[in-house]
Amino acid sequence: MAELLNEAIKNQVREVFSQLEGPVQVLFFGQERDCEYCDDTRQLAEEVTALSDKLELKVYDLDGDAEIARGYHVDKAPALVFAARDGEAIHDYGLRMAGIPAGHEFNSLIHDLILVSRRDSGLSQKTRDLLARLSKPVFLQVFVTPT
Repeated sequence: MAELLNEAIKNQVREVFSQLEGPVQVLFFGQERDCEYCDDTRQLAEEVTALSDKLELKVYDLDGDAEIARGYHVDKAPALVFAARDGEAIHDYGLRMAGIPAGHEFNSLIHDLILVSRRDSGLSQKTRDLLARLSKPVFLQVFVTPT
């Protein structure tokens, strides 16, 4: 199978990954059937996580590993979950990607990995204070589509 990332891109990503601080667990959820981009998304996740020893990939099947998927609130494939790994402990910050992170979304993939590795969102104190005043959970989704 041909690689998705050429050497120039791999070198650029390795350079950016010098900013990684702590270990990151990437969880891939795919499906055997009716999933057009599962194979490509898994391959991309494999290639990206191979570029740093601070990244680890776990592969799951949305149907076969349904309990794990529910635990991470994943209900579609392909999906990627980004979590901090501290020894055996996994800290889920709620970052998810659904679909293949191709095109401009590839930048978001790399940025998300760096954010999770730092264990900090980068939000200003003013924003953190505002969020601390929320009285109930907020479910935020950002949709990106090529046009």
